[in-house]
Amino acid sequence: MSLDQVVAEIALALQPFKKGDVAITASTDIAQDLNMDSLAVMDLLMELEDKFDVSIPLNMVPEIATVGQLAQTVIDSKKGA
Repeated sequence: MSLDQVVAEIALALQPFKKGDVAITASTDIAQDLNMDSLAVMDLLMELEDKFDVSIPLNMVPEIATVGQLAQTVIDSKKGA
């Protein structure tokens, strides 16, 4: 699965949080651009873990700021990194 495919899947999951016509891209900042609180981010992570059958370690969450970083984390988790 490519980074672009994972970003596209994450963008779909983020649709309810999207404001206006702002496109969700790899450079979208999850907290700032989408104004998501920590609870919403945790819900998103659980949804992505189910969708991609991965486990995202909670200690990595503070390091994830953009959709691209989240997508890379999903890919790395899939590889068992």
